[in-house]
Amino acid sequence: MRWGRAIAGGFIAETLLMIAVMPGFAMRSEPVVIWTAVIGSAVTTFLAALWVNRKAQSHFVLHGIVVGLTAAAIYLVLVTAAGQTQPFIYWVAHGLKILGGAAGGAFAVRRTMNVTIATAAGGPVGK
Repeated sequence: MRWGRAIAGGFIAETLLMIAVMPGFAMRSEPVVIWTAVIGSAVTTFLAALWVNRKAQSHFVLHGIVVGLTAAAIYLVLVTAAGQTQPFIYWVAHGLKILGGAAGGAFAVRRTMNVTIATAAGGPVGK
């Protein structure tokens, strides 16, 4: 298990998510911020899990789950430290972070299996 890389992936995912919601804040549009945060939660952790799993040899889904848990924990720490509360939809977004990370890990398993099969068959690697 590559803990450091998985935790770094969570930081990367949460940073990308914060960057993604900035235009919504600039427009002062709460619906844009909320929907970007909800959808972006799954997308950023999915992508970060793919990155984390490029170096992993096993436990791909677990790596993705750690990415999602780390991203959710970062936001929860920031909100708690600021003494703020969050709407229910943000709790849904945290769940989507975990699911997005797990999905990224599952996708990485499939990608790894395809490369292994192609390599064993003598075909081109990565197709």
